[in-house]
Amino acid sequence: MEQLGFYFDMTRCVGCKTCQVACKQRNNLPMGITYREVHTFEVGAYPDATMYHVATTCNHCENPACVRACPTSAMHVSEEDGTVQHDDDVCIGCQQCVNACPYGVPRYFPELKIVGKCYACKDTRDFDGAPTCVAACGQRAIEFGPLGELQAAHPDAVADIACFPSSSETTPSVLIEAKPRALEESFRELHL
Repeated sequence: MEQLGFYFDMTRCVGCKTCQVACKQRNNLPMGITYREVHTFEVGAYPDATMYHVATTCNHCENPACVRACPTSAMHVSEEDGTVQHDDDVCIGCQQCVNACPYGVPRYFPELKIVGKCYACKDTRDFDGAPTCVAACGQRAIEFGPLGELQAAHPDAVADIACFPSSSETTPSVLIEAKPRALEESFRELHL
């Protein structure tokens, strides 16, 4: 099994949220729930202030905290590609995965009493070639594929940026082409 993951090029992202909207529409998600989110952060102070955008979703970690916390194995790692998947039929809605994920990825659906999350469009990837968010990005800031190939194609990409929790515990399958200021600890999230 070759681990699949995401690459995100922060230097190309303009914060348009097209990936977020496409994911929401593709998954027919209710108001207030998204699987992919675009966050905007500011660093520095006038006259040396700048901002950057980060498009986040499930990092399909190699050692996922959500899987370790799930009492029913509804949250599990796919043996085919290493992505973290969720089985709605086995989920009991206990939200242990929601509480365990350091990235805040799993979403609870109160009306269904189950959890949902990004599944990297596993059901349509073979036909579409890529998850919906990747195909929707007009700036081509998101890629998806074998992690080794992504690392070879983007050798300067990192797994840790200041606004993310440390990757040491979960080993996320995500690489980020980070702007230098995204590594600074003095960030502030902007709510646009």
